[in-house]
Amino acid sequence: MNIGMYQSAAALSALERWQDAVSQNISNSQEIGYKKKVIEFSGTNAGRMQTSSNDRLSQDEGRPAIFPRVNFSTNFQAGETSPTRRDLDVAIQGEGFFELKMPDDTKAYTRVGDFHLRPDRTLVSSGDLELLVDGGDPIKLPPGSGAITITRDGTIQQGNTRVGKIIVYKFEDNSRLAQIGGGKYRANGQVPEAVEKPDLLQGNLEQSNVTALREMIDLVTISRAYEANQKMISSRDQSFEKALEALG
Repeated sequence: MNIGMYQSAAALSALERWQDAVSQNISNSQEIGYKKKVIEFSGTNAGRMQTSSNDRLSQDEGRPAIFPRVNFSTNFQAGETSPTRRDLDVAIQGEGFFELKMPDDTKAYTRVGDFHLRPDRTLVSSGDLELLVDGGDPIKLPPGSGAITITRDGTIQQGNTRVGKIIVYKFEDNSRLAQIGGGKYRANGQVPEAVEKPDLLQGNLEQSNVTALREMIDLVTISRAYEANQKMISSRDQSFEKALEALG
């Protein structure tokens, strides 16, 4: 068995998955609150291969077969904030997530703060999911009661009246959150904990944390690595072909 051939083929597969992640980052780089997909390469030990079909090698002998392995994760580093001048746009500065009520009454968490009012004046996210505030309930704003103000600690005021408070939640391990699309995540068994001193910025939105130039550089790196592995496979294939011709 030619270990190098299989290793190069596994490398091509890993590079394709990396390219998929980079392409997804680039296509979503302008999405509000999008979090970059990152990958980590590691080696998987597939045991040891015999260097010769005529040799009977012990388990500790032979050439080690290490194959590349790709692990996906999400980079939760905060993106830059951008002013929108909309009263219901809110950006989280620092750690934490907003809590939303899903259609099946479960909870989801997001950093995308482009909220608006439904016709019944319930405060909802861009996906028409209700924002849960203190007490774990959605909030309805009374009509015609003045301008809406959201303070840095999450307190919502309409005119001079306090109508609720946005609670920002954090998790012990963000890498364990389950992504469900649209910048939303499920707790995936973790218990959310309220951030003691949240820092919210009204009239702003958090942008994607993707750096397009960095992603383009990665695409070039992937292309060169892919080409190198293709050449290795082609070279080994030619060597086999010459060996078969020589042996008749």
